[in-house]
Amino acid sequence: MHDHELNYLANCSMLFTEYPVLERPNAARAAGFEAVEFWWPWPDQPVPGDALVDAFVRAIRDAGVRLVGLNFFAGDLAGPDCGVLSIPERSPEFRANLDIAVGIGAQLEVSAFNALYGNRVDGVSAARQDELARENLGLAADAAARIGATVLVEPVSGPKPYPLRTADQAVAVVEAVRGTGHPNVWFLCDLFHLANNGDDVGRAVATYVGVTGHVQIADWPGRNEPGTGDLDLGRYLGALVDGGYRGWVGLEYKPTTTTEASLGWLPRERRATRPAGAPA
Repeated sequence: MHDHELNYLANCSMLFTEYPVLERPNAARAAGFEAVEFWWPWPDQPVPGDALVDAFVRAIRDAGVRLVGLNFFAGDLAGPDCGVLSIPERSPEFRANLDIAVGIGAQLEVSAFNALYGNRVDGVSAARQDELARENLGLAADAAARIGATVLVEPVSGPKPYPLRTADQAVAVVEAVRGTGHPNVWFLCDLFHLANNGDDVGRAVATYVGVTGHVQIADWPGRNEPGTGDLDLGRYLGALVDGGYRGWVGLEYKPTTTTEASLGWLPRERRATRPAGAPA
């Protein structure tokens, strides 16, 4: 496998949770990472005040890491929500968040924003929700394009009524939004979610590597660090490289013990960022 051609980053919403949110970028840097990603840091606030935003930006800068990926506001991912952009009564929250998120991105060189779809809700047809989702993804793509960034669409697993479960379903949305004049919308290939939903991970990788804008990993079952489950992550990452992928791989898993102990599978020198295609 040649996953040495990939750059790894720490998802600081799932890793380094031993520390308060604003201390996690520094913890990631101390562990050897030069790049991080975050879910939206304020799950109950699509429009946080300037003081909160400034403190978050300062924490990233002071740690000396790059914020590669950021979720748009998506509600309480640890609770009832999986995103909001397809839900009519919550669409205003998503739209209000766009300028705030992209403003953070402009300060910190964010290159990708994850736009989580939204659960199915009673009283609104699936067709109406999907129409609204495409509209909001187009607005998100326009906002991200102002700073040269991309928008990501991902399948999600779990018991919530989230409609994008397979690579086929997520990429169909990507292609629909691209078809309305938004070429900066890409597939987020989350290997754990695909496996957890019973998708054919190998087929998904082979079929959609060309439209894959970001990758996230955790082992399966369990969503813990690589080596704790049965998912052949090495094979799938190698297949992504073989298919031409040279982007980021986000470590979005739940450490079984401490975050630092969970990173034993990834040598410290592999946590530093290298230009795409650089030798190990």
